[in-house]
This record gives sequence, structure tokens and C-alpha cells, in this order.
Amino acid sequence: MRVVTAEQMRWMDSRTIQSFGLPGRVLMECAGRGAAQLLFDVADDVAGKRVGVLAGGGNNGGDGFVIARCLAQNKVAVFVYLMAARSRVSGDAAVNLELLDKLGVPVIELTADRFDTCRSEMGSMDCWVDAMLGTGLNAPVRGFYKDVIEFVNRAAKPVVAVDIASGVYSDTGQIGGAAIRAAATATFAFAKPGHFLYPGAACRGKLRVIDIGIPYVVARQQPADHHLIDMPGMHALSRQRPPDAHKGLAGHVLVIAGSPGKTGAAVMSAQSAMRAGAGLVTLGVPEALRPVVEPMAIESMTVGLAQTERGELAADAMADIVSMIDDKACLAIGPGIGTAAATRQLVTQLIGSVKTAMVIDADGLNCLAQTPDWHQSVSAPLVLTPHPGEMARLMDCSIDRIQTDRIGGARRGARRFNCVLALKGAPTIVAGPDGAVRINTSGNSGMAGGGMGDVLTGIIAGLIAQGYGPMDAACLAAYAHGLAADGLQQQNRPVGFLATEVMAAVPDALGRIFAGQPRERLQMYTDIEG
Repeated sequence: MRVVTAEQMRWMDSRTIQSFGLPGRVLMECAGRGAAQLLFDVADDVAGKRVGVLAGGGNNGGDGFVIARCLAQNKVAVFVYLMAARSRVSGDAAVNLELLDKLGVPVIELTADRFDTCRSEMGSMDCWVDAMLGTGLNAPVRGFYKDVIEFVNRAAKPVVAVDIASGVYSDTGQIGGAAIRAAATATFAFAKPGHFLYPGAACRGKLRVIDIGIPYVVARQQPADHHLIDMPGMHALSRQRPPDAHKGLAGHVLVIAGSPGKTGAAVMSAQSAMRAGAGLVTLGVPEALRPVVEPMAIESMTVGLAQTERGELAADAMADIVSMIDDKACLAIGPGIGTAAATRQLVTQLIGSVKTAMVIDADGLNCLAQTPDWHQSVSAPLVLTPHPGEMARLMDCSIDRIQTDRIGGARRGARRFNCVLALKGAPTIVAGPDGAVRINTSGNSGMAGGGMGDVLTGIIAGLIAQGYGPMDAACLAAYAHGLAADGLQQQNRPVGFLATEVMAAVPDALGRIFAGQPRERLQMYTDIEG
């Protein structure tokens, strides 16, 4: 599913009206009618309820006026609370406001001074329509607007948001001061990033994307650089294995991982590559750890590598790794290797000389973060899989800067390092060096546990080994990884499942993706319609 920014949507609206010739009033009518239908679909017995419409003075409020008219024409008791002076309402919104007067719909100018006197009546509403701010929010919500939002949230009555919950920034999902907690959101033409990025995603509820008549010839003039990673897209991306396939055709992954106390990360990465379908996996660990990992990674081949006195990978391991790489389809490096000086030297030397596609995770990233300009020597296809802390170290910035604009941070990193970058989190963002952004829609909070990133690393490497390009592999891996965890959560296990259990469920998740089966899951992404 394509996702667009607020600016892209404004451009499409304007071009549809000015160049294509479809009047703005028609777009507003389609938007309002679609949102009204959503209210009828999600609220029980709307006809017998009192509905309050909170309307701003702009086009978002105009959509609210259309909703109010649709409700009134269906004999619903509807009350419009206008959050601006009537004199400031203009254009198509003003036309629809006048139609409410003709229908006798009460329109109350809700100013800061009048709010206290209206509280009792507003408290009698059974449900609300939030048409205050929409995607145009460009500053934190303060004062009167914030008071109204907090009043509605405390009332705990169902709310249908128009386009996006008021108080949520459309492009980042951040909350500006306060935000409406909607039970459902009607958005127009395309979903917006803020519908899926936390914390704003938690304010979204059920999402319905409503066709308001934006022509395809207009939509395609804007870059289609944001998409969801969802079941239809991943099914289209996936490739069935031919019936005569053998392990040599399924690719060979070399995993360089592990240090004393972190053998689990090495084993999970290697085993996950096989769970993703790699034909062969060789796991390289410090020599002393080889007897430890071999009983755990029985399907993988193992090799002992040169180590330091403390048991970490040494720079002298470089020659052995290079000698093994020629027949490998992918190199995964980083899980559990530590950040000793000798290990850092090994990592930087490897990425500067290896031509095989690489996936770098965990301590591999932490080693790179301590090496200025490391990326200037890389010539191989590269996938980085940082969590926010690792990303902040790579970009030499605060974690807060990464988290408040996850899409922007992932995109900057992908461009700076000329790589595919999977910024892990809720949700995982996959960005390419060309500016493409993919937002994952699988996964759940039960994945907040050790080892999950090691599993993802192995899945990506396993898919690359089978011939998927770095961007496709990262997207498909992120989705399959989350889908496997979603299957575990369905078993009445909201937390407590292990990374190894997610790893074991990956083949089933991939099977569902190959078959294009819809998910039956508790997460909110099942609610996407349109």
C-alpha cells in the first residue's frame, strides 16, 4: 500500500482541483460522505445517539460539516462545535457550513470563553467526530485546543478522526502536546506515515482509506517513495522455489559472530538463515567457542577463527574469512562479536575488501560507529540493521533525534552509507539509498526481548543468499520476522515467547506469505481497509 506525506497529499489535492478540473467541493463531499459511513459502520445504533462534531476552521472542518449534514439527513442528533469564528471559515468549508444552517443543525462557536459553559452539553454526547486539525498540524497543540482534546479523551466516548487524529503529526507520528485517541480514522486517497509511526499510531484505531477521486494521472506525478510492507506486497515479492532445487542453488551464507558469553547470538543468526531457506550456512566463531556452538548449530558448518587472548575475534582472522568468501552468496557479521580493538580492526578491514553482499548488525555496527568514514571504502551491497541506539551511534546524534523522525533518520542513514538500512523498532523502517522508504506492518511488543535482532539478521542473509536483492530481502525478512511473532501472540501469549521460538516459526510465516494468506492477529494493522 502506498503512503504519502502531508505535502504530497496537498499537492495532489491542488493539482486535482486546478489542473484536472475536479472541484474541491466534490473532493470534500466524497471525503465527508466516506467518513460518515465509517461512523455508521463502527458505532452501534448511530441513529439513536447524540453525535458531536468538533470542526476546525479549515478544510478538515469542512469535511466535518459534510459529515454532520450526512448524519442530519439520516435523522441523527448532531451538534457541531466550531473551533473558530464563523467569519474565518472560507471557501468550500464555508459553503458546507451554510448548508448546515439550512438543515437546522446546531452550530456552536466553541471559544475558550464558552468552553466551560458548554462542558455539560458536550458531556452528553455519545460519540464524536474529530475534524479539528487533520494533516495540517505544524506546531504543538496548546491552550484551548489542548483542553478540548483532553476533555474528549477523558469522556472515553468513541471518536472517528477525519484524516488523522488531531494532535498527531502526519509525517512522523509524533504527538504535538496532546492528541485525540480515536476508535477509527477515515483518511483520504492514501494512508499517511503518522498512521503507522508511534506514538501517533496508537491514536489511530481502525483505519479506512477512502477514495475521494484523486485521478491516477495526478497521483503518479508525485514520487511513490513510501509504501507499507504488508501481505499483498510481500506476496507479490516472494518467489516460489522450483521443484528441482538443491542446496547448492539455495545459496551459502557465511556468518561471523560470537564471543565469550554471546554464543547464542551466533547460533541464532546462523540457524535463522537456514530457517529462511538458505541451502548452506557456515558459522565462523572464535576458535575456543567452536566446541560450544557445534552442538547447538547442528545444521550449520562451523569454523574456528583466530582470537585474542580474551577470546574475541582477532584481526588475524581476516585471511581465513577472505579465503572462505568466494563461494558465499552473503556475509553476515556482527551478532555477539564485541567491540575489542582487534575485532574493530577486523570488521573495518572486511567491509573494505569483501565484494560479497553483507548484512551488518549489533556489535558489527558498534565497531563501525567508532571508525570515522568507514563507509567510503565499501563497494559491496550492504544491509545495516541497527536498533535506535546503534543508529544514534552510527549517525553521531541522540536517540531522541532518531526516534522523533524514524523515517527521516533511516533515510539519512541509507543515503549517507549508500546502503539498505533497516531501522528496527515499532515499526521497523527499511530505507534505500535512492530515498525509498518501507514501513513494516507486522510484529508486536512481545518481540521486546533479547535475540530478536540476531534472528532478523539471519533471515535477511538467508534471503539474499537465495537471490533476493538487499532491499527486497530486508523488507521480506522484516515482515516474515514480525509475522512469525504475531502467530505466537495469537496463542494467548502477549509476552514471554523467545527469539528461538520466533525463529522456529519463520518457515510457517514464509509459507503464509508465499500463499498470500491474510493475517488473523490482534495487532491494529488488521483493521486497515481500503
